Amino acid sequence: MSIFLPSSFVPAFVRALLIGLLLCGTAQAGKPARADIVIERPHIALAAARRVIAAANAEAERNNWAISVAVVDVAGELVAFEKNDTAIGISPSVAVGKARTAALLRAPSKQFEDFVNEGRPSFLSTPGVTALEGGVPIVVDGRVIGAVGISGAHGANDSHVATVAAAAIEHSKE
Repeated sequence: MSIFLPSSFVPAFVRALLIGLLLCGTAQAGKPARADIVIERPHIALAAARRVIAAANAEAERNNWAISVAVVDVAGELVAFEKNDTAIGISPSVAVGKARTAALLRAPSKQFEDFVNEGRPSFLSTPGVTALEGGVPIVVDGRVIGAVGISGAHGANDSHVATVAAAAIEHSKE
């Protein structure tokens, strides 16, 4: 944005003030957002999501499981994904669904599978959730920053791999 202010029309100090205000924005610039208006939620970074995937793949390889791994942010949006070449065809969608469920509900997806298995099928009407074991929230400093979903190792094995993968971030000291 360019502004032309002839020197004969506006004194130099006024021109400098106007240009400074335009460059810096309002007087509120640089102040933190008010807590009653903006809620800050940490999200998992791509580099961390890649570490989660690497940890999941390492654990799956140790056990000879062909898996798909999905890492999502706190809003359940995909950050990173990887599918083993020999993983079954449905596993990518299921892994993403499990991760979204764990992130949005801030609990392992197994809890929601248990609700259904214990006679509460109404849970299945919850929009956008996958009531299957294998999604685990990723927690750092007591706050959920995302979640990991595993599919392809089946049930408790999916949860095991997801737990190991989430721990790769939860226990890191970086």
